[in-house]
Amino acid sequence: MPPTLTLKSGTSWTDAWQRCLTAAPEAFRDDRVLNLWNAAWQPDGRPLPAVSPVDGTPLAGPPRLDRATARKAVRAALDQHRAWRHVPPPERRARVSATLDALTEHRELLALLLVWEIGKPWRLAQADVDRAIDGVRWYVDGIDGMLAGRAPLDGPVSNIASWNYPMSVLAHALLVQALAGNAVIAKTPTDGGVACLTLASALAAREGIPVTLVSGGGGELSEALVRAPEIGCVSFVGGRDTGAAVATAVADLGKRHILEQEGLNTWGIWNHSDWDTLSAVIPKLFDYGKQRCTAYPRFVVQRGLFDDFLAAYLPAVRTLRVGHPLAVEHPADPPPRLDFGPVINAAKAKELHDQVAEAIDRGAVPLHRGTPSEARFLPGQDTSAYVQPVTLLNPPPSSPLHHAEPFGPVDTIVLVDTEAELLAAMNASNGALVATLSTDDRSTYDRLAPQIRAFKVGHGVPRSRGDRDELFGGFGASWRGAFVGGDLLVHAVTQGPAGERLPGNFPEYQLMP
Repeated sequence: MPPTLTLKSGTSWTDAWQRCLTAAPEAFRDDRVLNLWNAAWQPDGRPLPAVSPVDGTPLAGPPRLDRATARKAVRAALDQHRAWRHVPPPERRARVSATLDALTEHRELLALLLVWEIGKPWRLAQADVDRAIDGVRWYVDGIDGMLAGRAPLDGPVSNIASWNYPMSVLAHALLVQALAGNAVIAKTPTDGGVACLTLASALAAREGIPVTLVSGGGGELSEALVRAPEIGCVSFVGGRDTGAAVATAVADLGKRHILEQEGLNTWGIWNHSDWDTLSAVIPKLFDYGKQRCTAYPRFVVQRGLFDDFLAAYLPAVRTLRVGHPLAVEHPADPPPRLDFGPVINAAKAKELHDQVAEAIDRGAVPLHRGTPSEARFLPGQDTSAYVQPVTLLNPPPSSPLHHAEPFGPVDTIVLVDTEAELLAAMNASNGALVATLSTDDRSTYDRLAPQIRAFKVGHGVPRSRGDRDELFGGFGASWRGAFVGGDLLVHAVTQGPAGERLPGNFPEYQLMP
């Protein structure tokens, strides 16, 4: 019998919330978080109910603003922007550095909030915080050269991002944008991360960083956060449906934009024999239940290698550890080392279960299905947001799993017989952020990789969003606007010489770095 588990001592949501009240009393009330605008924490907005995907524990939900209040917040951000853009770069560096020191001091609390709000295992939650801090420090050290001959934008940068990386994507972007001389606005993701972002924003605001943090529905706030004339740039990370609406708005307005959207990232197997290396990487591809923009949910496999592929894949996927991110055998034990916990909410779990069932009903072949009995749960806990790993062969064309990113721990495998079929299957979603081709012959990789519609293509190794000087973007429908990473992130949110064409994927041109 598996051991009976208990919650690690000092890690309950109540413990985390009390620590927030102590760390940033200006931003938290006993029963809610506040919005930050006009350089003050505002008790406005209607808090939505929220629960943790970890076990259904009630959480503080986002305090949703109405459209009129959001417009006031944007106008106030413009006033902050006009003052901040004239702050000398050495002072901006000092304030951002002080913010990073404060984030480092509260690193464990920020990570614990990520565990409860978005279900990240402890190891990955800490990594999210660390990547934000370390990444911004790299920009602090090199910002002078990146800003040479450049100036801040005419208005603040508006950030709308998905819930999966509140620190290493959203908080990181906010601080780099401010370092470059812009006031910054962020909309808290509706599905999770509001307390973590509130604490991070409170620490930044204390150091004089001109940050605005507001909550609300996309439809209600889009006029203010996307279309308002005060906005100098729109930075968006999310799905294609919402991204398409944002892309239409910014294109109509001629507004600077960075729109990172999803794509079906694929891993191709062609004339390959290094199965040990592939087997070792399979569990890593399931980190955080594949709830990230650079996850690999699709394998495109040469039919003649399918038996060898399964011999490498199936033992690896059976080693995955799933469960409550804070469930331990003894209260003083360290948090468990898990590959993933829940998906973002019970509704997403149901959607994935339904998609898998429908695909099998229409002809997909189930190759692997994890069972809840193998997971690490507390006695009697709510497990409605958990999805065990699933692998399907040949999902039917009518299934969303055939052509779209599932954003959950569901792998699909497609068999092909020719190089043309391989490329067609790897390009199924009209553009992706990353892809990988495993092949023994370097010349085969060099010939096929340029025909794969992904911004980054690895040779037998996974690619990621990257940090510091690594560039990032996407092809096709997976990206609109300026590319980012390294100098490009700073260039995307500053004005350069007259007539400058930023590297990116724009309606009128596509320019690679």
